[in-house]
Amino acid sequence: MSGILYGVGVGPGDPELLTLKAARLMWEADLIVYPAPDTGPSFAREIASPHIPDGAAEMPIIVPMRPERFPAQNVYDTASEEIAAVLDQGKTVVVLCEGDPFFYGSFMYLHDRLADRFKVKVVPGVSSLMACASMYGRPLAGRNDVLTIIPGPLDDEAIEARLKSTDAAAIMKVGRHFPRIRALIERLGLTNRAAYVERATLENQKLCPLADVGEDSAPYFSMILIYDGSRLWTG
Repeated sequence: MSGILYGVGVGPGDPELLTLKAARLMWEADLIVYPAPDTGPSFAREIASPHIPDGAAEMPIIVPMRPERFPAQNVYDTASEEIAAVLDQGKTVVVLCEGDPFFYGSFMYLHDRLADRFKVKVVPGVSSLMACASMYGRPLAGRNDVLTIIPGPLDDEAIEARLKSTDAAAIMKVGRHFPRIRALIERLGLTNRAAYVERATLENQKLCPLADVGEDSAPYFSMILIYDGSRLWTG
């Protein structure tokens, strides 16, 4: 019999935000897999480290982080075959994924390659969006509000169109696109409704109105939240 592949969300950074199920599966896994850059540690593994037993079998998937596009398809093709060989032995494989596996999560690339061959289960995790809104301490959407999630790498025209058609928005993957996105928000007159969140739930997190951000750059783990200017949240 083939083993089971689990895609496990480990949350945005605080190890205590893992689910009980995620922690249990890491203790029971025959192999723990996680994405890692070619330089520096794996963030997913760092988050999960308090829950990984000593001596656990581990397999990093090395994906070089480059501003230019990297042929990651080959990396996931190779990793999928290595994972398949373990599953063919009837073993359990847990793949760690920052945030939630199916919310811009890297696990989906393995899922697409293996779901038609093996039993795959997904364990949801706290997404960066929910973490950022919670850390900032202001409700993001309610009642019949429309919340739009916008990837920062989109061009200005696409981002502007979506901001003009929604009540509230979350702009993700800000990173090196921060100066351009901030300028667009300013041009649209939305700066007074925008919040900036960096490294949510970690000790070095940063929370402030977008207007108060002095830097001209932002780390990859940053997000801009744009709130409904008419919402008073009085029930």
